[in-house]
Amino acid sequence: MLTRMYMVGLGVAQDYDEEAKWGVRAAVQGDVRAQGILGLLYAEGLGVPQDVVEAAKWYRKAAEQGSLAGQAGLADAYFQGLGVAQDYVRAYAWFSLAASNSLLQEKNQGVGIEVAEKLK
Repeated sequence: MLTRMYMVGLGVAQDYDEEAKWGVRAAVQGDVRAQGILGLLYAEGLGVPQDVVEAAKWYRKAAEQGSLAGQAGLADAYFQGLGVAQDYVRAYAWFSLAASNSLLQEKNQGVGIEVAEKLK
């Protein structure tokens, strides 16, 4: 993903402005990874003006599509009251969902590794 390349400087110079430019395009088109990254960019003010309301908006879009990064970002927003009204119950719900999805992803990666080992 082009936005990730600019974020970490993979094959290109690290450039948050370029990352934000391409991230907005992808996020608006519904790319769930780009939506989560855009939430982070707005939360931290990287390549875009810092805007916690906009960050929460993009975290929510990603979270509702099952993005672990979006769920964790939205949970943190509720926990700290950044861009949304502080709500510990919603923070707990989103943190729990993110943790559950994280464990599921780890389990699936482990299964993939086991299968790959057996195929050698």
